[in-house]
Amino acid sequence: MVRRVAVIGAGSSGLACVKICVDEGLEPVCFESSDDIGGLWRFKESPEAERSSIYRSLVVNTSKEMMCFSDFPMPAYFPNYMHNSQLLQYFTLYAEHFHLLRYINFQTTVRSVTQRPDFSLSGQWDVVTINRDGEEERHIFDAVLVCSGHYTQPALPLSEFPGYEMFSGRCFHSWEYKDADACRGKRVVVVGIGNSGGDIAVEISRSAEKTFLSTRQGAWVVGRMSTNGLPLDMTAITRLNNILMMLLPKALVNWATERALNHKYDHRLYGLKPRHRLLDRRPLINDDLPGRILQGALVMKPNLKGFVDSGVVFEDGTVEENIDAVVFCTGYKGNFSFLPPALSEGPDGEMTLYKRLFPPSLQRPTLAIMGLFQTKGPIMPIVEMQARWAVKVFTGLSHLPSKKKMLEVIESERKRNMNSYPCPRQAALQVDYIPYLDFMAKQVGVRPNFLILLLRDPVLWVKVVFGPCTPYQYRLTGPGQWAGARHAILTQWKRVAQPFTTRAVPEPETRASVIFSPWLLTFGGSVIMAVFLSRDKIIPALQGAAQILDRSKIFLRDSWFNS
Repeated sequence: MVRRVAVIGAGSSGLACVKICVDEGLEPVCFESSDDIGGLWRFKESPEAERSSIYRSLVVNTSKEMMCFSDFPMPAYFPNYMHNSQLLQYFTLYAEHFHLLRYINFQTTVRSVTQRPDFSLSGQWDVVTINRDGEEERHIFDAVLVCSGHYTQPALPLSEFPGYEMFSGRCFHSWEYKDADACRGKRVVVVGIGNSGGDIAVEISRSAEKTFLSTRQGAWVVGRMSTNGLPLDMTAITRLNNILMMLLPKALVNWATERALNHKYDHRLYGLKPRHRLLDRRPLINDDLPGRILQGALVMKPNLKGFVDSGVVFEDGTVEENIDAVVFCTGYKGNFSFLPPALSEGPDGEMTLYKRLFPPSLQRPTLAIMGLFQTKGPIMPIVEMQARWAVKVFTGLSHLPSKKKMLEVIESERKRNMNSYPCPRQAALQVDYIPYLDFMAKQVGVRPNFLILLLRDPVLWVKVVFGPCTPYQYRLTGPGQWAGARHAILTQWKRVAQPFTTRAVPEPETRASVIFSPWLLTFGGSVIMAVFLSRDKIIPALQGAAQILDRSKIFLRDSWFNS
């Protein structure tokens, strides 16, 4: 019987896993290599080996209502898109509220996680750690939740570019980047147009002499702001939109959305237009990139081909001389050195996971890898649901299919995703936000029953179906039900508006509109009915109506000027 669970990492995923283990009556023991919680979101002035690293100005790409934990809304006064320091504050509030710190062993590094000799019967794991005093400790656990993230080992493909050994400038990965101070007055090339590449290129362009953004395929650029200035994900990620996406032809939706984006800024004119359609891949979330291109501070370039002594060569044959630095925003290696090598059985040494969570090769499903996926939506709600499902599997309340069936599902999903992501490794990482959440929620027993919800609470049903798919929906019913979920959904737009209420806006003076006054509407309706009921007498009816309208004008003039 599963009782003790090792949780590796105390970032956002680790905190959620610890909390859910406690909710299920298990005994979590969390190992965190640093001296505090937060993981990726804890900014450090200098990068530390084998740990995640972020830049000083990093702001989240998903809004607070969409990315919060399902039973702990973010404070109403928090901005909708937070700086990394504010997200760290939220994690602190979460940990304090649910008393999670008592389960965390700080400055403790996990060296290895291996199956016990009787694993086929017990499903237990041997975990070896190094504590803050450098002492090795051995533990036995019934299950393991890996929450160490996959942004710790930067992929720096220098060997792919001829001439890099002779290049006089500096080459480094975005993992090392903290701010643009060192780039002031210099000529800089940024390679890669993911979200980090876009952010870093924009920031450097504000202080550098010239900034070049090199991209292999281009990107569709979407801002955080939607109609009326509302958060984009609050208006885009809804169950209604998800249904429409399944019903409407994909080509039609691509045409409409790409047309809307190009109305803001022509992606072809700006050198941004990619080879793929908008819905095929995740867009670049950036509010400022087109503006920096418009101002000439940022120049779009094709893929980097190689280096010369003091410059770089691009695939179109153009050369930029006197380059001082090249920043590679080229992703990370998703490896876990402390896990058994046998689990990394993919074609390129990557982990093969059923539903991006469970290694199918294990005889006992007592290990889960959290957060190793990519999606068009917030990460935290998915990881929280992964943890809820994993714990149910650990305790035997939910069951996985056979190994053969899991491998078939993995291969089927990989092939489907390769239509958009030709790289098999990237294809395997992709999940569809709402369908993936709903699948796991069904396994846990917390997927909303929309028919019952419609009959019992039609007001809430409208919010759930037509409004944003916020995490609170998965706390309305079933195991882990939260009494505050309904209220959280009904008040979510108030929390969106709260940060804006910093100035009283004067309302314009208005007086009752004569055009929409009840007596005039009644008169208009009467005329229309008379016309339709007396079609053979339309002309006399209109003449009568004209006389009535003349009298009405006199009445209207008298009432207006005498009021």
